[in-house]
Amino acid sequence: MGCGNLFYTVLITFSVALITYNIIISANAPLKQELPGPSRTSITVDPIIKMPLERSTGGAAGTHSKKRLFHTAVTASDSVYNTWQCRVMYYWFKKFKNEPGSEMGGFTRILHSGKSDKYMDEIPTFVANPLPAGMDQGYIVLNRPWAFVQWLQQADIKEEYILMSEPDHIIVKPIPNLSRDGFGAAFPFFYIEPKKYESVLRKYFPVEKGPITNIDPIGNSPVIVGKDSLKKIAPTWMNISLAMKKDPETDKAFGWVLEMYAYAVSSALHGVGNILYKDFMIQPPWDTEVGKKFIIHYTYGCDYDLKGKLTYGKIGEWRFDKRSYDHVAPPKNLPMPPPGVPESVVTLVKMVNEATSNIPNWGL
Repeated sequence: MGCGNLFYTVLITFSVALITYNIIISANAPLKQELPGPSRTSITVDPIIKMPLERSTGGAAGTHSKKRLFHTAVTASDSVYNTWQCRVMYYWFKKFKNEPGSEMGGFTRILHSGKSDKYMDEIPTFVANPLPAGMDQGYIVLNRPWAFVQWLQQADIKEEYILMSEPDHIIVKPIPNLSRDGFGAAFPFFYIEPKKYESVLRKYFPVEKGPITNIDPIGNSPVIVGKDSLKKIAPTWMNISLAMKKDPETDKAFGWVLEMYAYAVSSALHGVGNILYKDFMIQPPWDTEVGKKFIIHYTYGCDYDLKGKLTYGKIGEWRFDKRSYDHVAPPKNLPMPPPGVPESVVTLVKMVNEATSNIPNWGL
C-alpha cells in the first residue's frame, strides 16, 4: 500500500511539473479553437453538435450473479449551469440506487473549482484543484482529466469500478455494471471518428501500437471501467489532452470534442478496450423513445411548434434547452411539451420537474 501511495504521489508531482512546463513553452503559442455548433461566448455553455437523423440500436449486456458495484463520478465547475444539473442528476441517482437490478454504489461530484460551495452537504463532493490559470485556454473541459487524476489518487473509493458521468445525465432506471471480462462499457458517439483523423491521431497513437481501429469511438462519458484501469488511463488522458490542445492541427481538427478523443486514445494506449453499448443512453430530441436505455443525455436543445413538430435549429413555440439556464436554475413546474412530442422529451421534462419540486431550497 505504501509503495502504491508513493507511486501516485510521484505521479501527481510529475503531472504538476508537466502542466507548468506546458504553460512556459506555450505561453505565446497561438491556439485555434473551432467548436462545432453555434458560436458561444460563455465557456460554461457547451455547443450543440449536429446529430444525424439515423441511429442504430445496440445489443444487450452480459448478466452476472454477483453484484459488482461501481462508483458514479461527475466532474463539474461551480457555475450555476453545472450546479443545477448536478442537483437534478443526484436526485435521480438516489431514487434508483437501491432498486432491483442496480449495481450503483457511491457517488461523487468532483468539483474542479478548487474550493467548497454551499452544496457540499447535499451532494457528496470531492474538491479538486483546477488547472493553473490560463492553462485551459478557454476550454474548461481540460479540467476534467486533471480532476480525475487528483480524485483517484486522494479519495478512498470503495468500489472496484467507476462510472464516469456528466451533470446533464438523468438516470432513468437502475444501472447494472455493463462492463465485463476486462472491457469497459462505453456509449459510441457518431462524431468520434478515429479512422477519419488517423493522420492526426498517429501523433499520439503510433503505428507500433496497432491499427487505428484500436481506438474506440467513445469519450470518457458515459463509461464504466475498472478502477485500476482508470488509475492508469487518467494521467495519460490528462497529458494527451494538454498535448492535443497545444498542437494547432489537433486543436482545429477536434475542437470541443478534443478531450473525448484524448480519452479514447489513452484507453487504447493502455490496452483497455470497450464494449460499445448503444443502449447506454438516449439523446433527445433525436432519440424519441426511452425503451431499455439507462440515461437521458440532454445535450441538445428540444424545439417544437404547438403541433408537436420538431423545429431544430429554430427556436420553437415550446422549447427546453439547458443553455437557457446558464446563469439561473430552471424554475419549478416547467410547461410540458405539446401533444405529439416524443416520449423521450416528455420524460425528460417530467423528470426535471419532479426533481426541482422535491429538492430543498431549489433556485436559492
